[in-house]
Amino acid sequence: MPSTDVSPLIARSWLLVPASKPELFQIAQESEADAIIIDIEDAVAAKDKAQARDDTVAWLSSGHRAWVRINDAASEFWSTDCAALKDVPGLEGVMLAKTESASHVNHTADRLPEGMPILALVETARGVLHVEQISNAPSTFRIAFGTGDFKRDTATGEDPVALAYARSQLVIASRAARLPAPIDGPTLSAEALVDGTRLAKEMGMSGKLCLTHTQAATINAGLAPSPEDVAWAHGFVRAFEESGGKITDGSDLPRLARAQKIQTQARDFGIQADAAELGSLNY
Repeated sequence: MPSTDVSPLIARSWLLVPASKPELFQIAQESEADAIIIDIEDAVAAKDKAQARDDTVAWLSSGHRAWVRINDAASEFWSTDCAALKDVPGLEGVMLAKTESASHVNHTADRLPEGMPILALVETARGVLHVEQISNAPSTFRIAFGTGDFKRDTATGEDPVALAYARSQLVIASRAARLPAPIDGPTLSAEALVDGTRLAKEMGMSGKLCLTHTQAATINAGLAPSPEDVAWAHGFVRAFEESGGKITDGSDLPRLARAQKIQTQARDFGIQADAAELGSLNY
């Protein structure tokens, strides 16, 4: 599924593409990633940033569309990034690296066209500490978790338990601010990708960064309802409607809300329930 087919509000796979490798831009666009982010921050050495920025602007000015990860607001490159991207027609939005305050989002928004969505990348202890204010900044579109830099900043280990608090803070702050669920950091190991995606979903996250287009399909499948989920949802809603909306106990309305959410996701992501599953499940 091309990235343009899924709204960034619900995008699951967010593919980071090094801006120093423009030969990968088209490959990314043709991949199954829901969203593409051209990275002119960590993926580009300081000496190469000017050329990478120029290549990014050229590509986005030639009929292509993507998000761009810009350098953090405290860096020497941030102002130039904002100025270069301000009038670029193909810019979908920006990912702001190392967001640590609402003012970082606000100052970035002031340098971009009005209404440009900003994906706040939280990847430090200060960012997590201030995530409530970041989430409530008017231009914050969604929150993403930079797990690698966060682990480096806090000396946190690889055990998922070590990042559970930070992930929960992002999920709670996003929900309280009425933002879409946050985007988890990348899983570097292909062997661990299924488990990493499952963990993100269990934590309440609805998107995941990836560093290679080959991971997009696995992430998309893991963060979407399964055919079994869709079959259950259709069956539950049908049974509820056929009963005249009769409520038998306190779990009916929460289950109805879950079923309706799954139905919406199935439509958004083009997922069909297997006919055999529809006929065999009990509701």
